[in-house]
Amino acid sequence: MESLDQSKVAKVRKLIIAVSIAVPAVVAVLFKVKLEGFDFSYLPTYYAGINGVTAIVLIGALAAIKMKKIEVHRMLIRFALLLSLLFLVLYVLYHMTSDPTMYGDSNHDNKIDLLESTRIGGTSIIYYFILISHILLSVGVIPLVLFTYLFAWQGDYVRHKKWTRFAFPLWLYVAVTGVVVYFMIAPFYA
Repeated sequence: MESLDQSKVAKVRKLIIAVSIAVPAVVAVLFKVKLEGFDFSYLPTYYAGINGVTAIVLIGALAAIKMKKIEVHRMLIRFALLLSLLFLVLYVLYHMTSDPTMYGDSNHDNKIDLLESTRIGGTSIIYYFILISHILLSVGVIPLVLFTYLFAWQGDYVRHKKWTRFAFPLWLYVAVTGVVVYFMIAPFYA
């Protein structure tokens, strides 16, 4: 990879910080926006699939670097970044055009009655634990992944490797739990 001069590095760092703040803020704001007349109810299947592919690509990137296939690793990481961006766009598009789905709400009345509560039992605790950890870590993984990528771009492989110890498992966790959350909530989509 080409190395960056220090003025570019400073600009990229500021951009990473701005993106790391802006993405969660914009997503939160866009959740308040409802676009009527669009049916994107099919998108959760696609963005869950994108999460699954991202997890596979990340594992492939790890295998590539372990085999010293640096160019393959680089291409896979770039592809994983692109997939994550595509996921984000589809996720926001779905939530801007669809009503929220409650876990366990099989009759779609936006309430969990006694029968529904009995049906889901303790799985709601598991679901919400996975969902909340997925959401919180998806916010935290943004700067971790971007700074880790920047260190590689700079040729600072010592820092890149050090940051990867945190960025990789968190990114993989977010990708895998995105699929798990989808399969848990899918039976309750309207």
